[in-house]
Amino acid sequence: MINLNRFDLVSLRLFVAVVDAGSLTAGADRFGISLAAASKRINELEQHCGLTLLQRGQRGVSTTAGGQLLHRHAIEVIARLEQLALAVEDVHGGAGAHLRLWANPSAFGGFLPRLLSAYAARHPKVRIDLEDALSEDGVRAVQKGQAELAVIGDNVPCEGLETRLCNIDRLVLLVPAGHALAQGTGVQVSAAFAHDLVTLPRSASLTRKVMAAAEAVGHTPRIRVQVRSFDSMCRMVACGLGLAILPEAAAALYAQALALKVQPLEGLEVERRLLLAMRSRADLSPQAEALVAMIEAELGESTLAP
Repeated sequence: MINLNRFDLVSLRLFVAVVDAGSLTAGADRFGISLAAASKRINELEQHCGLTLLQRGQRGVSTTAGGQLLHRHAIEVIARLEQLALAVEDVHGGAGAHLRLWANPSAFGGFLPRLLSAYAARHPKVRIDLEDALSEDGVRAVQKGQAELAVIGDNVPCEGLETRLCNIDRLVLLVPAGHALAQGTGVQVSAAFAHDLVTLPRSASLTRKVMAAAEAVGHTPRIRVQVRSFDSMCRMVACGLGLAILPEAAAALYAQALALKVQPLEGLEVERRLLLAMRSRADLSPQAEALVAMIEAELGESTLAP
């Protein structure tokens, strides 16, 4: 039987970092130790478990069946400890309850500011720790216990997490007012893909949706500029560096100020769903549960998003 007292938290955290990075070298760098030290710790972890956890190759590492099992449970352990550490910090800081939330750019540019304003009015003693992040980063933050909730795109893998629908928006095309596609009351998506685009990073859920839509109509997107926020996207469009496909709520914020035209898109599934991700509804803090309940009340539903 495995001796639980011999499990080393540092080695478990390193193992998770190596698996997430896909490389022993990258994992060691991320963790801030030498490659030799990282290799020694992983070897000792494998000896203690009596299992080969990683398959080493020229292109990095991959997990064995035993490694996948350990990775899943190690994330659980580390997440719980992260939550414990945050709770202790709150006590030392004399702070009250915290709501720790990560959200993607679509949430920031759409429904989230209004929702959090209403939440703060109802719960004035709750401190809101909010992080602006891409959906994949939000998923990892929840998995690792850095956040209780994350707003993510509906096309982002979130294995092991519960999700609930939190918002539905429509995608539109944003163009300079004098652009040829600014005429009329709608634009065929194939016409939009004939022009240079300004997008979020390729890993962003919105960009992946746009790229999938382009492939569906036989186009390769001409991405000219990639930025990290809707504000930057809209400013790039205003300067003539390309067109942008983004949620209608975000586009409306900038269109008038930057002399841009919002055009409906045709020939594209324009509805975009945002999900609220959590480790477990049953384990949410009271302050996080209150936010989930507010969202459900607004949507008029409480079912899991498919």
